[in-house]
Amino acid sequence: MAFYENVFVVRPDLSTSQVEALANELSEVVKSSGGTVAKTEHWGLRGLAYRIRKNRKGHYVLLNLDAPAEAIRELERRQRIHEDVIRFLTLRVDALEEGPSAILKSRDDRGRRDSREGRGGFRGPRDGGPRDGGPRESRSTQDSEGE
Repeated sequence: MAFYENVFVVRPDLSTSQVEALANELSEVVKSSGGTVAKTEHWGLRGLAYRIRKNRKGHYVLLNLDAPAEAIRELERRQRIHEDVIRFLTLRVDALEEGPSAILKSRDDRGRRDSREGRGGFRGPRDGGPRDGGPRESRSTQDSEGE
């Protein structure tokens, strides 16, 4: 059997529990065809790069699969038919990724970074940031030092 990553996008008007039920339904399709689902990740409601079927957002779900090609064909056929699935993409990979995916890692890193830096890392003129340049000396002060 080969390893696959399947990412699909679901309409934004579905609840999180409905999205999880759909992910479980699609996982059962793979399992009934002789494959296994190594990991399921719900990435949440995210903005789309462009409008798809009048939707600007969608629920993203990742499935890491160890399955035969027939199971992947059946999974994609079901995703194509299902009216709630906006888009899907299946990639064959050499090995399945252990731990959280890059999307979840970046979300965790961003959360730690924001809490550590206060306001998300913005350092404006009043915060002593790069635009402020620190305390400025007036021209008269500079002239009096040179005399």
